[in-house]
Amino acid sequence: MTEIPVFNQLPLKETKKSKRVRILIFCLEIVFVGGLLATWLLSRAIRQNKSLWVLFFYCFPSEFLISILPHEPVLLYFSKFYSPATVALVSIVGTVLAEALDYSAIFIIKEHRFISRARKSAWGEKFIRLFGKAPTAALWLAAFFPAVPFYPFRFLVVLSDYPLWKYLLVIFTARLPKFYLLALVGQILKIPDLWIIAFFVILLFSAYLPAVRFHKKKKIKKASLAARSVEAGSER
Repeated sequence: MTEIPVFNQLPLKETKKSKRVRILIFCLEIVFVGGLLATWLLSRAIRQNKSLWVLFFYCFPSEFLISILPHEPVLLYFSKFYSPATVALVSIVGTVLAEALDYSAIFIIKEHRFISRARKSAWGEKFIRLFGKAPTAALWLAAFFPAVPFYPFRFLVVLSDYPLWKYLLVIFTARLPKFYLLALVGQILKIPDLWIIAFFVILLFSAYLPAVRFHKKKKIKKASLAARSVEAGSER
């Protein structure tokens, strides 16, 4: 059963009312995560706060859709003040809830023209087909290893109708040991704050650099096609 309970009660045929409900829920999710992100970015006191609540709520912007903020440096920071088990347990609870929110948000917009077009494209169908061969193994490996970008899998699980409960179970079993190991490393090494900040910045740039390069190549290709079109027109 892949349907989210709240949507099971909506009419099978999309109506204006059901569409508004979907949009409202999606907007509330965005506002919630955006509010947490803004609070963390704008409040120096919260960024320096060592409360486990900060660690818990940080999971939402760091795990929402395309993962705006890196999660690992914060785990290393909190591991200097709490046991690895405490850091891992608080983080996994926040992460599982954040991933449930991800599933819900993508489920709401999966019929959007852009998402639907991507799903029906040749490369979209290829990725979904490849993912469908071993979805659980692919998810577990991507969720456990830090070097693997995870946000594409958030879309794949919804577009391939992978059950929510299985998805959250994979997240729990993969991320819990990962968080524990990171916290254990942080506790043993007692990494200086300056190094953690540098690690945070490196992860932030490495996450967005591929997207910037892709956008730049696309822009150059578009300009090149436009130039060729102008040249072809002038030759006529």
